Amino acid sequence: MLKPLLAASVLMSGVLSGLPVWAQDADTVVATVNGETITLGQMIAMRDGLDPQATQGLPDTALWDLMLDQMIRQTAVAQGAEPLSKRDTVALEIEKRAYLAGSVLEKVAAAEPTEAELKTAYDQAIGADAGPRMEYSAAHILVKTKEEADAIARELAEGADFGKLAEEKSTDTSGPNKGDLGWFQPEQMVEPFAEAVKKLEKGQVSEPVETQFGWHVIKLNDTREVTPPAFEEVKEQLAVQVRRDRVQAEIEKRVGEAKIEKTEGLTPDLLNKTDILGE
Repeated sequence: MLKPLLAASVLMSGVLSGLPVWAQDADTVVATVNGETITLGQMIAMRDGLDPQATQGLPDTALWDLMLDQMIRQTAVAQGAEPLSKRDTVALEIEKRAYLAGSVLEKVAAAEPTEAELKTAYDQAIGADAGPRMEYSAAHILVKTKEEADAIARELAEGADFGKLAEEKSTDTSGPNKGDLGWFQPEQMVEPFAEAVKKLEKGQVSEPVETQFGWHVIKLNDTREVTPPAFEEVKEQLAVQVRRDRVQAEIEKRVGEAKIEKTEGLTPDLLNKTDILGE
């Protein structure tokens, strides 16, 4: 007798609380606006897209009411766009494509990085040898031609101020900062530049050095020995990098496997033909 009584009490509690006793799914209709349905699945997806901090401490009932009111308002206003213009249609296609691409990549990045992935990322960032390394602080003046670089080197030899010349003549973005490049390790720079820096004494200025960027005159400001962080100290940063690498690899993989055919004969000026989208 207990089981039927228990079942009856559960059913009665459902009736008294006003809650349906049947199962709900993503297609369960929450409301309709001029015959257009708002579903439970849409509500859940909307909630998942909210910033958790924005809803922290908000009761479920209040959140439900706010979200439903928002969706009803959006639906009523959106119905004013019917029939869809060509501009509306292509904009929705772009949004759909961006959302689906983001969804695929989110799943790729979601899994926790393995210890092996983290150690591989550490070795790539730090190197298998995590011993002390030399860092350099330098400034440079970058110009286009060897003649310009030779002229700058002569001015410096005659006592000209390096920082002032960098501000006046360097084509690099560091020019306004007196050519200062801050602290760096040699492998962060292109090889000819790095090799030249390693040969300098503190305060010394190099002969003109050619790289793919132009001609450099380099001044070594200082050196210091640094010990790279231990693996455990940077695991969180490495996890972020592993996820980024996964995403990039997935993009390259899918693009590489895709059959891509570009239409010949189209020119960039077509982007200005906004009239083809209509009003």
